[in-house]
Amino acid sequence: MKNERVHLPHIGMRIIKSAIGVLICFVIYFLRGKQGTPFYSALAVLWCIQNQTKNTVNNAIQRTIGTFIGAVYGLIYILLKQNIFNFGDSFLHYCIISLALIPIIYTTVVIKQKKASYFSCVVFLSIVVNHLLDENPYIFVLNRSLDTLIGIFVGLILNSISFHGKLDKETLFVVNMDNSMDGLSGGVTPYSKVIMNGMLEKGMKLSFMTLRTPAGFLEGMPEIKPSLPIIAMDGAILYDVKENRYPKVYIISAEHAGEIEKFITERGFNIFTTVILEDVLIIYYNELVNDAEKDIYEKMHKSPYRNYLNKKRPCDHAVVYMMSIDKTEKIEKLVGEIKESDVYDELKILSYPSREYKGYSYIKIYSKNASVKNMTDYLMNAEEIKTVVTLSDNDRNKADYRCSSCDEMVRKMHRLFYNSKTCIINS
Repeated sequence: MKNERVHLPHIGMRIIKSAIGVLICFVIYFLRGKQGTPFYSALAVLWCIQNQTKNTVNNAIQRTIGTFIGAVYGLIYILLKQNIFNFGDSFLHYCIISLALIPIIYTTVVIKQKKASYFSCVVFLSIVVNHLLDENPYIFVLNRSLDTLIGIFVGLILNSISFHGKLDKETLFVVNMDNSMDGLSGGVTPYSKVIMNGMLEKGMKLSFMTLRTPAGFLEGMPEIKPSLPIIAMDGAILYDVKENRYPKVYIISAEHAGEIEKFITERGFNIFTTVILEDVLIIYYNELVNDAEKDIYEKMHKSPYRNYLNKKRPCDHAVVYMMSIDKTEKIEKLVGEIKESDVYDELKILSYPSREYKGYSYIKIYSKNASVKNMTDYLMNAEEIKTVVTLSDNDRNKADYRCSSCDEMVRKMHRLFYNSKTCIINS
């Protein structure tokens, strides 16, 4: 049996900061003369320490609001029970506690802080169930609130501290993860997504180069929002994920596209022709000929990122790219015929076997100006960036670093971004 290498993840800074945070809470407990309950501080700091600063702040806000609401309702219940009602430790006491959760949760809904409802209830229950019979429950309410705020404060401080060197916010990182998005070499792991989002939050200038369409990229990397436009369709277009627009497109003229369409359809092929009109991507197609393209259409046309039209392309619409899929021998013959014809001028052609459809191959046709290098140069000029680093998990495009997996690539990016030869990566 083949022995597979077991990869253990790094002990990340989030793990280390969590342990340090709990220790600090215990230290503060002793400095306060063992006043309060450090358990609640520890819970708060563990909740607040996250892999991204924005998550830490959001969690801190939720916990603070929840603590305040729960403490207020707990104090009100104590006052009512001690001065007006006297239920003792009866079943009625617990029934009223249960019903009291309704206004507590409703309060979080009214103030539009639904995520704080859990913490509000926990704080309330810890007061009225565990400590109502204390000699001085009012002191517990105060200490319970203070303990939580201590944990929140410690968590915020720790998460704001960086143990790395100077961040490289001047370099453009262009990454190709097509193999990983296709599920090869371990795929795009949750670990890699967390680390990339963490670097983006800290100001990394990150773009992607991909053979995929923008829709294919968004479906393959839904949790990642690059800070800069991505280079899609092998350099044919620049797509801004945040703005949902196309700042730069290399096109085939409408007239030339018509000649290509005629040349290909006369040989019995269907063509998926992609155009961009006012930042809307439209794919024209005719009769679907083979099983592969029928399956592609069935899978793709339901996507909200694609707009398929079963009609002839308007003759005045310039084209971004054309794609056909058919039996490998037929595609190889078509590629040869195109290269020997007059329509080949000003074109860039890619042809490769399909991984999903055995015996089939793709042909993809772009403007000859469509290239990752040209689009990278354009992006660097537009963003006034002077240096670029490229990384890839495949051999399709030349890259400064060729990595065997997504995790290896992300670790390399992390070292370069943090300007360190070795580092501990958040996990």
